Amino acid sequence: MRTIDWVDGCPLIVDQTVLPDEVRFLSLSTVDLLIDAIRRLAIRGAPALGVAGAMGVALAARLGNELGIDVDDAVRRIRAARPTAVNLAWGVDRAAAYLPAGPAAVLAEALTIRDAELAASYEMGRRGADLLQELAGDRIRVLTHCNTGGLATVEYGTALAAVRSLHERGQLTDVLVSETRPLLQGARLTAWELRESGIAHRLVTDSAGPFLMVRGQVDAVVLGADRICANGDVINKIGTYAHALGARAAGIPFVVVAPESTVDLETKSGTDVDIENRAGGEVLSFSGRRTAPLGTEALNPAFDVTPYPLVTAIVTESRVIRLDRGDLP
Repeated sequence: MRTIDWVDGCPLIVDQTVLPDEVRFLSLSTVDLLIDAIRRLAIRGAPALGVAGAMGVALAARLGNELGIDVDDAVRRIRAARPTAVNLAWGVDRAAAYLPAGPAAVLAEALTIRDAELAASYEMGRRGADLLQELAGDRIRVLTHCNTGGLATVEYGTALAAVRSLHERGQLTDVLVSETRPLLQGARLTAWELRESGIAHRLVTDSAGPFLMVRGQVDAVVLGADRICANGDVINKIGTYAHALGARAAGIPFVVVAPESTVDLETKSGTDVDIENRAGGEVLSFSGRRTAPLGTEALNPAFDVTPYPLVTAIVTESRVIRLDRGDLP
């Protein structure tokens, strides 16, 4: 099952907002539908957003040719739909470069990006599993945060691809899934993907992770990234920084698995990144029911910054960057 594909002239996505209760596909036939799907996290995950951005430009080019919509305005709006993850803008810019050549050329580039991200997932899985085995041995207990499987890419995953590879090799002994408040991408999405793959796992609260690490119940932390800065700082789902501090305190590897498209050499460090703040209602409520007293306000950053000294290594489809040895992206 592909998270995103091009079907009948427009992007077709899995609606991640209704998982795990329902597997629903959405056909995004207009630019507004695509932008709405990105903003409300019906499509999410850095590599998947890169593909969505490129396909969004292809959709805008087709609709501009057929209906006369303002393509340049559509491209700007798609690019700005979410500010923190670099892949969205990267995918938009790559596809938009082909606009002068016409809609067919834009679509061909979008499909090239889709296929490259798909191939990258399998290579990241292999490289990530190799490194985790090197760092943590042949029987590995991992903790992962947020969702980095097929739902975040096109089909296979980034960090969760490495977990899958370890499982296929018979080297995985335990997976602790951090629930990932406030929208529960770990509980709703990662746990669902692991169940569907037949991989045993246990769900833990976000704050339990560092404690379990120092108690010796985790051999390595492996997760993804939404942006990797030139100095090695990692921008990822809120809660990542706490897990990095826990891994450092426990003396275990903290490994980031992400495609080359997530490496942003134009951004010097995490201090230069615009961190998305989402609606306070995501924190003030749970499962549609308000849990905080009326009048309470919330601060809801969607991402945090893990400083590069806390990162053991970054794995992409083409290399392993050992930050613990002084390598730089």
